[in-house]
This record gives sequence, structure tokens and C-alpha cells, in this order.
Amino acid sequence: MPTIKYIDMFSGIGGFRSGLEKIGGFECVAYCEIDPYAKKAYEALYNTEGEIYFNDARTINPDKLPDIDLICGGFPCQSFSVAGKRKGFDDTRGTLFFEIARIARAKKPTFLFLENVPGLLSHDGGRTFATILGTLDELGYDVAWQVLNSADFGVPQSRKRVFIIGFLREKIEGKILAFNEANPKTLQQCIPGSEGRRVYSAEGLGITLTSSGGGGAGKTGLYIMPSANQIQD
Repeated sequence: MPTIKYIDMFSGIGGFRSGLEKIGGFECVAYCEIDPYAKKAYEALYNTEGEIYFNDARTINPDKLPDIDLICGGFPCQSFSVAGKRKGFDDTRGTLFFEIARIARAKKPTFLFLENVPGLLSHDGGRTFATILGTLDELGYDVAWQVLNSADFGVPQSRKRVFIIGFLREKIEGKILAFNEANPKTLQQCIPGSEGRRVYSAEGLGITLTSSGGGGAGKTGLYIMPSANQIQD
């Protein structure tokens, strides 16, 4: 099976790359990350020797990229999240999807593998997502999408995200993203309250953490842990 070459856009510390490397058969040829600390972590975690680095998605020159089979990236989600102001395309971060489209138009990779918050689907009454679908359709991509929860895939935390797969219709067709299994565990709230003050049972799933969560435990969550005697039993 031939190696699938890809560019890792909005790479962060390598969430997409970690999964692709575990699967095998993928080769990263370029990556893009504007945050210097995330870039430093990424380069500490992965061997990036010989790969092309871009500081800003808006400055990526497709002519400097080799042929690629895949674009992957979790384009900035703050402008679509229900936890934010939801300015969408009126927020500069929301327009960065179109940088993915720009690269796809120039390089015509077979696949697109994208991720965002579920709020993307409902933003502006669905018109934002319709614009994204329409843009990809004009570029020649058929698209499948599904909201998945990390809790259903062995991660002890409830974290829902919409995953979007685009495949160039002139090269490939088929059904994908058919995941049906679910994690039987759920969040178990023991003490109610505002976000950052609720207390959960450690027997259930972990809450979704946010970088700007308010309250004493907005960034970590509060959990009732078993006593030493219970652990020994």
C-alpha cells in the first residue's frame, strides 16, 4: 500500500499526527502552527527533519509544497463554539477554513480530514456549515461528517467533535465514518452548581476541559475520589 503524504495544518502539538502515526502508512511532508510553544512541543514529540514548516496558514505557498494526498487539520474553533461569542466568519479565526480550501484548490489532494466543535453545524442557523459544504463541493469534494465523542474510543473524557472527511470525487467514492459503538459510561454529577464548581464521580467520564473555564475547577474539574480503604478493597 503506498504511503499517504499529508500536510498537518493548525498542527498544535500533533493530535492528528499522533493518530496517523499509530495507524501507519502516513508521511507528514509539511506542518503549520502559529503558536511558538505548540510548535516547540510538536518538534519535541515528532521527527520533523526534512519537513516544510509554515508559521501562518495564510502564508502557505502551494508551489512550495510537494504533491500531497491529504490535508488534515482542526481549523480554529473559537468562533463557532457555543462557549464563545460565535462570530463565525466575522472572526478572523473563523475564516481560516478558507486557507484549507485554498491549498486544496491548488494541490487537489485525494482526501481532507478536518475537525471542529459540534457548534459548527448549528452556527448561524446552519448557514456557516452550508457555506463550507458548498465550498468543498465546488472544489470537487464529496463530504461526510459525523459528531464523535472521545469517550466512545477509549478516552475517559466526554469531548464531542465533528469530524469532516472530504474525498475528491474524480478519484474515489465510498461510504466512510460509520461508527456506531458507544461508551456505556456517562458523566456522574454528585454536587450541582455553576461550571467550574460542579463535582463529579471519578467512576464516570471526565468533563470536557476548556482553556478559559471559570470557577475554581473550570480548567481541571472536581471529582470525588475513593478513599484509601476503598482502593484497597
